[in-house]
Amino acid sequence: MKPFRLLLPLLMLFCGTVSAQLNLSGLSQTDASSGIKEALSKGLTTAVLNLNKTDGFFKTIYKVLLPPEAQKIETTLRKVGMGKLVDDAILSINRGAEKAVGSAAPIFGKAIREITLTDALGLIKGGNNSITQFFRNKTQQSLIDVFTPVVKSSLDSTSATKYYTDLVTAYNKLPTTMKKLNPDLTSHVVGKSVDALFDQISNEEVNIRSNPAARGTDLLKKIFGGN
Repeated sequence: MKPFRLLLPLLMLFCGTVSAQLNLSGLSQTDASSGIKEALSKGLTTAVLNLNKTDGFFKTIYKVLLPPEAQKIETTLRKVGMGKLVDDAILSINRGAEKAVGSAAPIFGKAIREITLTDALGLIKGGNNSITQFFRNKTQQSLIDVFTPVVKSSLDSTSATKYYTDLVTAYNKLPTTMKKLNPDLTSHVVGKSVDALFDQISNEEVNIRSNPAARGTDLLKKIFGGN
């Protein structure tokens, strides 16, 4: 899975109180804006890379289960000894989500490039969740639009579509099934992937705002202080 060279801690962005740390005197607006964008890029990359890897979803709190409408399918099939089919479907669904979330990189990159100095300074001065909300408002629909075909392709390539189809078919063929079901798997995985991504960004933001330790470049040290 392809890492993007963007970003590790939004760290430098959200360090302590703004008045104590921000040092824009002597900097051009271009330098100030560039430094802030650099910090944003590093943090967003961390959030994405935490998910865009094997078991980034499957063995974490973000594990994608079957759609709520399909819970009855899972329960019924496990009762009749078809748990392996369910497990294969869930594993493949999570592999699809892990693969798809990497496509967030260019969307976040575009959002960062479009940030104005006024935006950037407002984000620094904002509350603990201001970065997350800014990017959710600016990118959520684009993420859904981009994720949908990627998730569908990923689900196909990881055999999740096949396993899920087999699962639904097996359930619908049971003599006890009175109402046939076929929940939309792609939209379910897209929604879970987007939610997981923003939760990771939120975690990074909280961590960075409370941790002033990682100001790596000279430009960031000039803006945020060298300590």
